[in-house]
Amino acid sequence: MAAPDPIEADRIRQVYDRYDQKGWAESKWADTNPGNARNLQERERRIGGLLVETGYAPLAGRRLLEIGCGSGKVMRSLLRLGARPENCYGVDLIPDRIGEAQAACPGVHFQTANAEQLPFETGSFHLVAVFTVFSSILDDATARRIAGEMDRVLKPGGAVIWYDLRVNNPGNPNVRGLRPPELARLFPEYRPRLCKLTLVPPLARRLGSLTGTLYPILVAMPLLRTHLGGVLMKP
Repeated sequence: MAAPDPIEADRIRQVYDRYDQKGWAESKWADTNPGNARNLQERERRIGGLLVETGYAPLAGRRLLEIGCGSGKVMRSLLRLGARPENCYGVDLIPDRIGEAQAACPGVHFQTANAEQLPFETGSFHLVAVFTVFSSILDDATARRIAGEMDRVLKPGGAVIWYDLRVNNPGNPNVRGLRPPELARLFPEYRPRLCKLTLVPPLARRLGSLTGTLYPILVAMPLLRTHLGGVLMKP
């Protein structure tokens, strides 16, 4: 197993420290914004539907790991989709986020860890969730090591629950989009069931009181959906 790359890990920590200093979690990323809330609802509905279609739902009996768990927002979604806290684990590079996640998701097992070297046995999980993680990794070798670790800890027949940018963000050079060919290189033997989702976030955030009227119209346009979400099925 290749050793983690401390340079890329440190760069990612520094980027997220700058996000925290700007207060983006409480401002432009806040779920209290009606557009953000609708994007979150759509994400849960679409990914939840694909989990049902592919046979991975219900989640109650599944052992699940989240990579890059942050403050627990995605884990809360997974719990709403039926996962049980005692069967769920989360790892993140940033220790402060682990405390926030534990407060948000009682009973879930969280710890600080580098996903290039996961502290779990081979074949430990039925599902591995990874939301907006790979778009923040700019080093290809690091991305491959993390994908390899995810594959290692997944049981045969398990799946990756995927959600991430499919296009570059012109306003943020610290992220990059991943299209299906990039996913196929990271997980070459996996069968994807993916869909385009998430209305362009800066646009969604500006809908304000018109969100209820305009969101369904705008999100129906594939060109305005910036992310891919769904299931990557391991043989």
